[in-house]
Amino acid sequence: MAAPGAPSLRRRDPAGTTRGVVLMLHGGAVTGMRPVDRRSGAYQRSGVMRNSITQALVSQGWAVDLLRFSVKGWNEAPDALPAPVQDARWALAQIRSLYGALPIVLIGHSMGGRTALHVGDDPSVAGVVALAPWCERTDPVEALQGKPLIALHGQLDKVTNPKYTKKMVERAQAAGVDARFVDMGPVGHYMIRQAGHWNQQTIRAVQDVIAAL
Repeated sequence: MAAPGAPSLRRRDPAGTTRGVVLMLHGGAVTGMRPVDRRSGAYQRSGVMRNSITQALVSQGWAVDLLRFSVKGWNEAPDALPAPVQDARWALAQIRSLYGALPIVLIGHSMGGRTALHVGDDPSVAGVVALAPWCERTDPVEALQGKPLIALHGQLDKVTNPKYTKKMVERAQAAGVDARFVDMGPVGHYMIRQAGHWNQQTIRAVQDVIAAL
């Protein structure tokens, strides 16, 4: 079994004053201790989206960071934070140390979406955009009160279930969270089919979170 790696951040800053930070969290697997490297499909998919949406966001003064998780899996264990949650907490601390108390918008795909829910209680987090998220009924949503939650999911997803995402959004709404579900239509999980549509809707969702600040 490969030894765990270390998380890392790829950063793109605006030319002028930084108003806030968008932190992107890629997908993964239920279990797996293989270190994530640049050849990881999940990491590459979020990297392609990052390259496509960054200009629209940095032009508005928002830095865009992509977190590379240390290992592939969620790796849930008793009395321990899941691996990507630990990494995301680390990334949030790194961003704070560099930018101070600027707002952070989380974009999470698949396992990254689940991770975003688990770190949404961080005081710097201003909102969450979850793309085809992996949702479980035990995932926390109450801490997102006062922070928009926008979940995007396609009807043809065979990896994560859009019905579970709708239920998560409904559970968040019942807890007083400003949450909404965006039906992405007949697309699957990996944000490859109609990639431009995914990019446009993701930018729009981030801008909606920013507008609520």
